[in-house]
Amino acid sequence: MSDTIVRFIAADDPLARPLLDDLEREYDARYGDHFGSRASEEINRYPVQEFALPSGAFLVLVEFVDGVETPIAGGAFRRYDDHTAELKRIWTRADRRGRGLAGEVVAALESEARRLGYTDIFLTTGPRQPEAVSLYLREGYEPQFDTTLPPAEVGIHAFRKRLVGVPAGTTRTDAPRSAAASARTHEGAIA
Repeated sequence: MSDTIVRFIAADDPLARPLLDDLEREYDARYGDHFGSRASEEINRYPVQEFALPSGAFLVLVEFVDGVETPIAGGAFRRYDDHTAELKRIWTRADRRGRGLAGEVVAALESEARRLGYTDIFLTTGPRQPEAVSLYLREGYEPQFDTTLPPAEVGIHAFRKRLVGVPAGTTRTDAPRSAAASARTHEGAIA
């Protein structure tokens, strides 16, 4: 694996745009309007502030290509509830896949979530993303669905993970999200 640098950035930073554009194209190719809307609606569903401190984060892994920082993978989390961060937008550029970068992104996001006082992680992915399902199982996430069912029958694949090593005395102080906001998270979310 080549040297990569983790950059925590704003979700609307230009460095994030190539990855989000690739993510949108891939979601559209895999799902079309299967969930009732195009990928751009899902990707733009949340305000960028939800992926910023004090309750969220957005990161990219960059490599230097011809002296220019080039994003090759990334991901984010947002507040799901008082104790839980929700992973979103985990992505690796197509020509960099198979190198463990998504696992690196997940580990960095977990570390930052732990630093912010979260004790749990929640995420969803879609039925046409077997690579994502494999990643989350490999990273110790517990499926919240019957793994014996065909992916299309499961639909949205939800996962949870308890974070270990949360600093003692760390607590979430943000106001809780409403039940309606939490319910919307599940509608058509594909990560």
